[in-house]
Amino acid sequence: MTLEELTTRARSLMAGGQRAVLGVTGPPGAGKTTFARYVVSLLRRTPPDGGEPGQWVAHVPMDGFHLADVELDRLGRRDRKGAPDTFDAAGYAALLRRLRADEDEDEVVYAPAFERDLEQPIAGSIPVPRTARLIVTEGNYLLLGDDHWARVRRQLDEVWYCDLDTEERLRRLIARHERFGKDHEAAVAWATGTDQRNADLIAETRRHADLVIPARLLRSIDDR
Repeated sequence: MTLEELTTRARSLMAGGQRAVLGVTGPPGAGKTTFARYVVSLLRRTPPDGGEPGQWVAHVPMDGFHLADVELDRLGRRDRKGAPDTFDAAGYAALLRRLRADEDEDEVVYAPAFERDLEQPIAGSIPVPRTARLIVTEGNYLLLGDDHWARVRRQLDEVWYCDLDTEERLRRLIARHERFGKDHEAAVAWATGTDQRNADLIAETRRHADLVIPARLLRSIDDR
């Protein structure tokens, strides 16, 4: 498996020119965002119809559907932020359905983003133009299949699973928590506590993926 083969497979999802949605999933720290961004950057360089580069593929992460801290406090879920029930899964499914249907007459559909410096979702941050034929979305629970997450899966043409080894994944995850403000002890506690519980749940969904991205390929992107 090579990156070139993966981009070819992603392009094939748009048979007949219809809009398609590709999901990228995996546990926290597995490299989903880095992988999705890299694949999108490769795809943007060569539009399938010879059109303008950069306009035919869009990246829409799941993280913009984190519930705000004020709502997590109200629900009593702040201490396990990142768990499945700390996201607006129904809202995420609704946006994916709107994008995949491709019936909107607006020139741009806006999606929310997640600002890690603030640790908060920011509405209306990601523009998806009508020219986008492929939407790449990534997040932890795309294959979960429970409640509203099952509705998310129905909007995805394929889901690829990032399969990074546990030691490397934890190293990256702890470093990320430290980068965004946690001290080392708190970063380790969160990565091996709340994050690990979520990772164990996500690992159970691996068998439902259409494709598993091996660790060697995920590492190769970091080295570029």
